[in-house]
Amino acid sequence: MARPPEMTKHRGFPSGMPGHGHHFTIRRANEKGATPLKALARLARPNTIEQKVDAAFLHALWHHFGNEPFERGNLDAGRLNLLFGREVVPAETPFDPTSYEALLVIDERVGRKNFPEAFEDVFEV
Repeated sequence: MARPPEMTKHRGFPSGMPGHGHHFTIRRANEKGATPLKALARLARPNTIEQKVDAAFLHALWHHFGNEPFERGNLDAGRLNLLFGREVVPAETPFDPTSYEALLVIDERVGRKNFPEAFEDVFEV
């Protein structure tokens, strides 16, 4: 059996949004490799649960990592892809979108513009 790739687990990072079944982290590395990171289009969806989940995920990222680069690790690719290329950007060149060790950073200016509530001290679910 193939051994799964190494993956940093971000201890203390919330696993998801309480009461909604949306995941922020994965439990184990994929044996076939990490799901590629790519920017996914977000449809205009103000005041929807999806918008709130994206804001909650960005809130968790900001309060866990701040403006410092962070390793992708066990962060959920599907959730990252909705912020990737906008609020979350590569922190290294060259960037490997298929690596669990890829470094990312929050673009605070874009994040504050698109999800100002994510940068508050307390996020209401």
